[in-house]
Amino acid sequence: MMPSLPQLLILIAVVVLLFGTKKLRSLGSDLGESIKGFKKAMSDDDGKKDSDNSQKIENTDSSDSNTNNNKKE
Repeated sequence: MMPSLPQLLILIAVVVLLFGTKKLRSLGSDLGESIKGFKKAMSDDDGKKDSDNSQKIENTDSSDSNTNNNKKE
């Protein structure tokens, strides 16, 4: 069951009174920074995996070329 608009407003008012606007503002900025850091770490990890895969493909291609060259000689 979803709370109605007046109930949400009362809940927000109670939270602001309990914690204060400065505390909530700092909490929001800390949460935002942690989400940005997490996203950056995930994208860095994905980029690392992509470069590792491309290096593996290049190494495999070069080793295949060496094998073919050795067979020709």
